[in-house]
Amino acid sequence: MALQNLDLEEQEKLEELKAWWRQHGNLILMTIIAVALAVAGWGAWRWVQRNEAQQASQLYETLAAAVRAGDAKALRDAGGALTEGHPRTLHASMGALAAARFHFDRGELKSARAQLQWVIDRSASEDLRDMARLRLAALLLDEKEMDAALRLLEAKPLEAYAAQFAALQGDVLAAKQQPAEARAAYQRALEKAGEGGAFRDSVQMRLDALGS
Repeated sequence: MALQNLDLEEQEKLEELKAWWRQHGNLILMTIIAVALAVAGWGAWRWVQRNEAQQASQLYETLAAAVRAGDAKALRDAGGALTEGHPRTLHASMGALAAARFHFDRGELKSARAQLQWVIDRSASEDLRDMARLRLAALLLDEKEMDAALRLLEAKPLEAYAAQFAALQGDVLAAKQQPAEARAAYQRALEKAGEGGAFRDSVQMRLDALGS
């Protein structure tokens, strides 16, 4: 009798389980599939990221070798592959900065400006964007494009670059024959600069040159 009761209880539980599965089974299967796909997708994404980083690193090494060798064609090829194929990597931004210096040293200012502007517009690194702004603003100052240089320097930089931004603003304003504004910019640079050092001494010399 007890065995029969046990069998009946088991059958009732089995029927309850079947009914529950009919109600919830599809949702459970979909959840399991979604989790499996998410895990697989994460693994695939990590693999793509590693693969992209490796390719970008190899292209950057090729570009750096081209810079050392003075090979303009190899530099253009590697730089183009970096900026077009891997634009969000740090290697692409570093490659563009290296290419800008390469072109600047050869008097190819239009190409240098284009590379620096690419970093400003496309780099994922705020640090490298600030570096590119400084270099492009200095280039524009050399080209007597004062207002364009000042517009670049209006961007709020990272604290690590604040003193350099202010000092370059002073240089541009001094070149525009605006000594009061230049003096204020140099003062800001001194406030942001650390104690001592060649940079601080240079800014102080430029400030002193403006007179009182």
